Amino acid sequence: MKGVARRRWRVVLDVLLWIFLCLVVGIDASNNPDHWELIFGFVAVTVAVAASRRLPAVSLVVTMCTAVVVAFGWGGRVAVWEVFLMVIVGYLTGLRLTQVRVALLAGTGIALAGLPVALLLPSAGFGAWGAMLGVLAFAAVAPWLLGRHVRLRRELARAGWRRAEEMESRQRLVADQARLRERARIASDMHDSLGHELSLIAVRAAALEVAGGLDDVQRAAASELRESAATATERLREIIGVLREDAAPVEPVQGDLGELIGRARASGLLIESQVAGLAAAPPMVARAAYRVLQEALTNVAKHAPGAAVTVRVLSSPKATELRVVNAPPPAGPLPGTSGRRGLIGLRERVRLVGGTLRAGPDARGGFELVATLPHDAAPVPEDESGTDEMGQSESARELELVRRDVRRSLVQAIVIPLALFGVVIGGSGVAFLLQWYGSEVSMGVYEQIEVGDTRQAIAPLLPSQQRLAKPSNGEPPRPAGTACEYYGTSSSWWNVRYAAIRLCFAGDRLVTKDIYSEAEQP
Repeated sequence: MKGVARRRWRVVLDVLLWIFLCLVVGIDASNNPDHWELIFGFVAVTVAVAASRRLPAVSLVVTMCTAVVVAFGWGGRVAVWEVFLMVIVGYLTGLRLTQVRVALLAGTGIALAGLPVALLLPSAGFGAWGAMLGVLAFAAVAPWLLGRHVRLRRELARAGWRRAEEMESRQRLVADQARLRERARIASDMHDSLGHELSLIAVRAAALEVAGGLDDVQRAAASELRESAATATERLREIIGVLREDAAPVEPVQGDLGELIGRARASGLLIESQVAGLAAAPPMVARAAYRVLQEALTNVAKHAPGAAVTVRVLSSPKATELRVVNAPPPAGPLPGTSGRRGLIGLRERVRLVGGTLRAGPDARGGFELVATLPHDAAPVPEDESGTDEMGQSESARELELVRRDVRRSLVQAIVIPLALFGVVIGGSGVAFLLQWYGSEVSMGVYEQIEVGDTRQAIAPLLPSQQRLAKPSNGEPPRPAGTACEYYGTSSSWWNVRYAAIRLCFAGDRLVTKDIYSEAEQP
């Protein structure tokens, strides 16, 4: 039902649009005594509106052809109704036509087709062609670009949101896997540390059980303590095994930061270090600092080979701060992008000790990682925003790209019509000046020409082309049975009342020669 209602509403809109355009044609074309313009306008509007939805390319071509017919058929006239038709159909075509090449070929072909028509119809001339190009540029191309911008904005917004949802789900999956891996590392740490301590308790309880000087009650208590420690160790192993059953095997996270830096130097990394002791740091904070430094040095070796590294570890009674900065790699970064799992895992470990982690490019073009680890803090609430190491989510970056493309299409909708208008004005101006100065007859040549001279005798004195821009009034009556040619005088083209030379021939003989200019209006 919704589809049927939508189709009916579209038909109603098309009919209303057709009625509106027909009214504009009737009002504007009624001022022209030639009724053929009125008929042509009704036909063009009907065909353009009827084909605007199913065949938008045909609708655009028909609309653009009206500029050629009106400009050359009625002496360079710019009709109001054709402007309305081009603006509306151009916008709707840009909104509905996805094939840009079709529109570009149609517009270019129609614009170039007007050039031979201007040469074949000197009565209209290049002025009509320039008027046609101006109408096409501003009444057809500009609305088409605007409609295309609106369509791209809608399509890119929809595609951007779909892509953003996909990337958001994928990134959350990767983040969840990285968090599970890091939790498995923490579980391994718990197993190694607590298991070791519980084993020592069991050993000491067993020694106490066989020691002399104890009565039966004390030996039974020592035996229960040993059994409880052994049971706790076994249960701890089972629980940790459940936590790690879906995670890849992990290496234990323990050791001295100085030893870790020494091994990295031995592998070829250029490291400048300033490391404070972590004696005041709790064991979980010390392990987190070790893990952060380990991952940071691994990333440098993997993504910035040959880059110098600076390591700063500062520790106070309240917090430990670790900063790792690497310079840009000498040969440039390796191709490919990071999977970000390591940094996501680090963020999870730092979060569980109540700290913060910042990672991203620095001002020199390298990479900086800073971890702040408080010694007595609760875990930070888990962030489900899906942000990456730059603090920006995949959806935010995707939407930014969408906005950039939309802004680019809007700029094109403004700049291209202005550029086309500049080209039309510049080209028309150059053609006008060439034609103006190429059809000039000096007063000395005019004095040499005598009535009664043959065309063959006068031809060497005349320019190769006639003046197209003539005064619109003030011309003397033309002798009957003559063919007249028009040339310009030495008057400047910016003179409003410029003069023209008229030479009228009867057969092969010059019968009159005149100089006339624009007559002053009473």
